Amino acid sequence: MRRRRLAPLLAVSVTATLVPALATSTATAAPAATPSTASSSAATGALDRYVKQKPRWKRCEGDSPAELECATIKVPLDYRVPGGKRIDLAISRIKSTAPGKRHGVLFSNPGGPGGRGLYMPLGMQDKLPESAQQKYDLIGFDPRGVGQSSPVSCDLEPEEENWLRPYKEETFDKDVAWAREVANKCKEKAGDTLPYFTTRNTARDMDLIRSILGEKKISYVGYSYGTYLGAVYTQLFPGRADRFVLDSAVDPARAWRGMIQWWAEGAEPAYDRWTEWAAEHSEKYGLGETPKQVDRTFWDLVAQADEKPIEVDGQPTTGDDIRSGMREAVFSPKYATEGVVELKKAAAGKPASAKNLAAFAGSEGAGTADAAADAAEVPSDNMTASFWAVVCGDNSAAWSRDPESYRQDAIEDKGRYPLYGDFASSIKPCAFWDKSMEPATKVNNKVGSLVVQNEWDSQTPLPSGQALHADLKGSKMVTVLGGEGHGVYPNGNACTDGTVTDYLLTGKLPAKDVTCEATADSNAEARTNQKRDVLPGSPLPERF
Repeated sequence: MRRRRLAPLLAVSVTATLVPALATSTATAAPAATPSTASSSAATGALDRYVKQKPRWKRCEGDSPAELECATIKVPLDYRVPGGKRIDLAISRIKSTAPGKRHGVLFSNPGGPGGRGLYMPLGMQDKLPESAQQKYDLIGFDPRGVGQSSPVSCDLEPEEENWLRPYKEETFDKDVAWAREVANKCKEKAGDTLPYFTTRNTARDMDLIRSILGEKKISYVGYSYGTYLGAVYTQLFPGRADRFVLDSAVDPARAWRGMIQWWAEGAEPAYDRWTEWAAEHSEKYGLGETPKQVDRTFWDLVAQADEKPIEVDGQPTTGDDIRSGMREAVFSPKYATEGVVELKKAAAGKPASAKNLAAFAGSEGAGTADAAADAAEVPSDNMTASFWAVVCGDNSAAWSRDPESYRQDAIEDKGRYPLYGDFASSIKPCAFWDKSMEPATKVNNKVGSLVVQNEWDSQTPLPSGQALHADLKGSKMVTVLGGEGHGVYPNGNACTDGTVTDYLLTGKLPAKDVTCEATADSNAEARTNQKRDVLPGSPLPERF
């Protein structure tokens, strides 16, 4: 099977100064007091030296726009012991274009875990209306362990980064050995810092940045994984969350194994929608006149490729590759249909369009990530290493320690979700990870926020967004009926863009939940966003 190196799913290409405020109660921002944790008063004193930092702003890169400034600050590795080891955190900003109209700071996160956010202000600048750019200083940062923020590495070989592996009886023992080896290498290479690269600590970093910048509150736009980071921030620091937009949302109760499994669950209704669409357009595409016939066409191709790989854009492509690619393709029925038409041609030995086969051909290397890593001398496996640090370290309790349980789950879920169930449920390195330093964050608060969700997002499915909306009792939700793809704002849809922008400008949430209708143009914009591979923000498959 061909190798896919995977990068974070960066959803779209935009995408209180007092020290005591930083030392919040042990019930929220810090774990319960134990002999190993600092008291609130002691933490306050220890954090004082961090808050007093004065960032030395300078141009980020020689060829970057002059208005984008970067700086490096220090944050505690372990907030329970703030007087201990310190790590670097890279931050950036683009100042408000109209200081007299400035409201505050707008943080952003592109997704991941493992997505770099240092250049997100450029994307936000490109997409936000001028009125919003006048309101805010746009703040970006590479989360701890990522990019230029003390990047973590496990010294993984490229093949070891290939982590979404289909279940096969004959290879399962090798997959277990791979998962154990990845966990062991991460522990050997980064064991002294790895446990502290978590979402809770990244949220604490955000609050420290807030305090260093002299702000009482922050506003925020987070995509995909960034919705979970934003939700955790509202839970830990409810009094400092101003205007929070959470786009393409993670269900906190399913962090993180359950969210990966939701990729398989979410793919099935999207696949069914595709068979219906392709059948309705059978005269043009010829994949079958009924959904059942279209389904048969697809699975016949899978069976053929299982018997003998199909040559796709110069690569031998197996049935497992086709299943994996189809999960991505069915974000858009038209895109999936065009791909399967070309796949049929390739299977028959006829010339086929490489462009329309992109989902099935995959990519060797994550262009954006690798380019950024090269520029900043970031370890080549940084995205993968930081991904596992968060996905395993946030909630170790979600991961069974029994390899055989993964075998059974993969077998059962392949039956229930044939497109992707075994990929999602089979063994992962988290099975061999150390126990989390803190319990998973339970999100349940009344902080005002705006959850934004496409109906047909199989990466973070609609029920996932609805679950976050229910957890955030003070939130309102924008649902885009017919909306395709991962990441909504902005997409040129007057209903969705107008609702989000009005909230960012006024701080007033809609009186009730909003339902918008997708347009052909807004769905096309979503597909364009998914294909971009240049900074800032480059959605590539298989991350949140």
